[in-house]
Amino acid sequence: MNKSFNNSDVVSWLLRIGLAIVFLYAAISSLQHPLIWAAFLPVFLTKAVAVTTLIKLFAIYELVLSAWLLSGKYHKFSSLLVALTLIGIIVTNPSQLITTFRDIGLAFMALALYFMDK
Repeated sequence: MNKSFNNSDVVSWLLRIGLAIVFLYAAISSLQHPLIWAAFLPVFLTKAVAVTTLIKLFAIYELVLSAWLLSGKYHKFSSLLVALTLIGIIVTNPSQLITTFRDIGLAFMALALYFMDK
């Protein structure tokens, strides 16, 4: 079946791919180098659960988010979850703003995707 795309379909697809790549990279990198990513974990969580366990769990979560975004299924909800995840990272890491400032732009991309989709 030949399906034609309109501009909003292309924009949605580009935003989903861009966001998915970010989460995919973070997941793979954190699995390869967990201690580098440990600085981004909220202290209250690291006191309750081992850092390596948290990193692995969050990496799995990021992989699921990436796959969900790329699948195109219910991406209105996946984009909202991505935005909330990024906002959570920003809020729980105020001392890391030198790095997390990028997440502000990504969160707005996810929100744009949320509001543009049907």
